[in-house]
Amino acid sequence: MSFFLALNLTPFGKEVKNFFYLISSPIQKVFWGTGERISDFFEVIFRNKDLKRENEELKLKIQTLEAENVAIIELKKENEILREALEIGLEKEFKLMLAQVTGKDIAEDFILIDKGAKDGVLEDLPVITQQKVLIGKVSQVYRNFSKVLLISNPRNSFDAKILTQYRTEGSGAGSDSQVFGIVRGKGNLRILFDLIPKEKEIGEGDLVVTSALSGVFPPGLVVGEINQVKKSDPEPFQAAQIQPAFNIRDLEKLFIITEW
Repeated sequence: MSFFLALNLTPFGKEVKNFFYLISSPIQKVFWGTGERISDFFEVIFRNKDLKRENEELKLKIQTLEAENVAIIELKKENEILREALEIGLEKEFKLMLAQVTGKDIAEDFILIDKGAKDGVLEDLPVITQQKVLIGKVSQVYRNFSKVLLISNPRNSFDAKILTQYRTEGSGAGSDSQVFGIVRGKGNLRILFDLIPKEKEIGEGDLVVTSALSGVFPPGLVVGEINQVKKSDPEPFQAAQIQPAFNIRDLEKLFIITEW
């Protein structure tokens, strides 16, 4: 460019300038072409940067919307759980605290919940579902979460009884007589209803609930259904396997009973 500027400022005649313009024309094309390509190159870079920034902004907006959608879904679930609990009158029987399950260990028969010492959780508090199904009790309390031993944990045992009014036809005789026993956790989500007097008739389908004798849990919490009866002639007692009334894989939100 400085060459052409100098040429324009010199007193050369038109013919001389024409000659120099003519021989320099190919060089000008190369320089201008290169300049245009460089300009296009930088324009593409800047455009790509703009597109990248726009994509990042869109991703952020999408993530924000997804987070809001998840929050709405969780709130909807929570409202459904609370409504179901209200329908069976749980709030009239107990003082409750809603908790979220944050971890599960089937092998050790315990779960973790997102309520802890800062929320007022104490050891040995019962944990139930909105259907009044007994899950277990708080065993360890940390600041922000708590460990809950499932009723199938071998460390759990408590008094229970058969809820006679829910007996299926033919499952047991003498529906007016109370049948008491001890529920024992056997591990791996297995529960045993033990020390049942041998003269008492029990059968598959009988519903087992906590009794007032327990002292560990409020009476009337659902434990599960008898699915196998074990009798032995020499023994003065009989036992039965219980199918828990909950599926650990379905547990998401639970209630801690803080007062009863």
